[in-house]
Amino acid sequence: MRTCDVLIVGGGPAGSAAARELVARGVDVLILDKESFPRLKLCAGWITPEVLRDLELDPKAYPHRFLTFERLHIHVKGLGFRVGSVQHSIRRFEFDSWLLQRSGAPVVQHTVRNIRADSAGYVVDDEFRCRYLIGAGGTRCPVYRALFREVNPRVTELQTVTLEHEIEYDWKDPTCHLWFFEKGLPGYSWYVPKQNGWLNIGIGGMAERMKASGDDIKRHWSRFAAMLDRTLAPGAHYEPTGYSYFLRGRVDVVRRDNAFITGDAAGLATRDMAEGIGPAIRSGVRAAQSILDGKPYRLDDVTGASLGGGWVSRGLDWAMTRGLAA
Repeated sequence: MRTCDVLIVGGGPAGSAAARELVARGVDVLILDKESFPRLKLCAGWITPEVLRDLELDPKAYPHRFLTFERLHIHVKGLGFRVGSVQHSIRRFEFDSWLLQRSGAPVVQHTVRNIRADSAGYVVDDEFRCRYLIGAGGTRCPVYRALFREVNPRVTELQTVTLEHEIEYDWKDPTCHLWFFEKGLPGYSWYVPKQNGWLNIGIGGMAERMKASGDDIKRHWSRFAAMLDRTLAPGAHYEPTGYSYFLRGRVDVVRRDNAFITGDAAGLATRDMAEGIGPAIRSGVRAAQSILDGKPYRLDDVTGASLGGGWVSRGLDWAMTRGLAA
């Protein structure tokens, strides 16, 4: 049986961020992930300035595609306006692999099926033993499923569902465009250019509200793709794929003994823009700091807002969640 001080389930941004902090302090860390990196990851690939600070990442030193937007072009019910908000885009295919390699932690490709606690820590699939366990495996994280689901249940009203596709495309407009609440969509659609000829197109909305209205995200996608064909992305061909995750709700139980959940496993996406990379990284860092220095592990102030928390953020939060309390 392989043993380590800290076992991290999930090699995405949360797991990589936690591992980097721990390895830097000499902790014996092992990461398990069911995928082999680099791997395809559905995501708009939007990162905030806070992400750069939390990762101590200098864009000039980042070796892959990196594009900066000085402002966002927002569309609401046919009206368009620009919001000054510095944001960046990356390709998750490249970004996650680079973060994982930079962490310095060993990685084993393994699908976690069983987790049990004993007097010495945790045993995973009778193959791995650790003293501390970090769940960083996304919405379907096995650590959440085994240890946290009953004590920290999901809030179904905060579930969002998406369709998106990232394609190689010679885009002409370098601006990030966002369309909110078009045709009754309880969410938004996006056009996110990536450096050197890549483009991410996507649409997302609150699952329960779509279901209650008898709506279908696929119909929204068809209308959105047709609009893009007439405007920003003529001739582009899409084969969208879907996934779902949760906006920030109550995070009362995110640590049980020496087990932690981070990122989408804890349901931390921002309530204004449903952005999950920043909260994932910050929660991963905090889990590591709690292990290293004995700091309380709290996530109630982690999520914040992707657009800075001003009137735009507050308005989008209310429109997305209908005022549901965090």
